[in-house]
Amino acid sequence: MLISEIFYSIQGEGELTGVPSVFVRTSGCNLRCTWCDTPYASWRPEGRPMTIEGIVGEVTRHPAQHVVLTGGEPMVAPGIADLAAELGRLGRHVTIETAATVAPGGIACDLASLSPKLLNSAPDPLQHSAWRRKHESLRWQPEVVRAWMDAGAWQLKFVVARPEDVEEIEGMLAQLRCDVPRHKVLLMPEGTTIEALRSRAPWLGELCKQRGFRYAHRLQIELYGNIRGT
Repeated sequence: MLISEIFYSIQGEGELTGVPSVFVRTSGCNLRCTWCDTPYASWRPEGRPMTIEGIVGEVTRHPAQHVVLTGGEPMVAPGIADLAAELGRLGRHVTIETAATVAPGGIACDLASLSPKLLNSAPDPLQHSAWRRKHESLRWQPEVVRAWMDAGAWQLKFVVARPEDVEEIEGMLAQLRCDVPRHKVLLMPEGTTIEALRSRAPWLGELCKQRGFRYAHRLQIELYGNIRGT
């Protein structure tokens, strides 16, 4: 399995914000989000081949009981199900951060952090025409999202760049054709700097109040900035 990085930090996003966690970042992604904040694991995958035994050895060096499998897109990493199963066998709480383009297929996890991509994620059609077509064909698959929701604990997390994005989110939720509790839908401002996040926070917070969604900040940016290993 190609691993971009393994590090011990504070979970900065979602329902477990603030929880000390070990992050295992796989390298490789089947999407090409224009605002991707981990291009080294997505746009130009890099890393080192590691065995499951080697990964688990690095994870267990740290005191955290929470482990986050992230990427890139961890669900396209060969052996990811075996890794999740081994971490679970060792008593770790496993979160999988995924764009929900690949069905769970019985993978073991305690929390599926599902982050379907909006129109605002599409790469430039002139510079990346082939990837634009692939990205648009994959980014939103309601049947896959439903499969994750049916499989176990989940949260839905959307990256919001402009107020109009919320109407798109409402349409996507309607396509799921099931009862989605509003507090399970987290809206996160797009941005990799404190200034960008804070510029969107006021109007996004108001939209969350109006719609009943949960506002989700990016604590890691506030604490460390947009740097690797955080």
